[in-house]
Amino acid sequence: LHRLIRRQRQMCIRDSNGFVEKFANEFDETPLEVFSPETKFRELKEWSSLTGLSVISMVDEEFDIQLTGADIKSVNSIEELYNLIASKL
Repeated sequence: LHRLIRRQRQMCIRDSNGFVEKFANEFDETPLEVFSPETKFRELKEWSSLTGLSVISMVDEEFDIQLTGADIKSVNSIEELYNLIASKL
């Protein structure tokens, strides 16, 4: 069962566009069109420590991966965050 769950999570993370959309859903005011794998999320006007916590929570909920604030600070773009999460699966 554990192997099946892990495989399902790996399949979810393989869809980078789906990840970008999940990431974008953590923002209330920034339009979806602004988000792409190359988006430097910390440069967005709406980015805050609260948004960072929301992203950490979403990753934990969706992928059962525990990120830290240091993990978020170590990446610049959504794609880099996506790759970091994939490396932890």
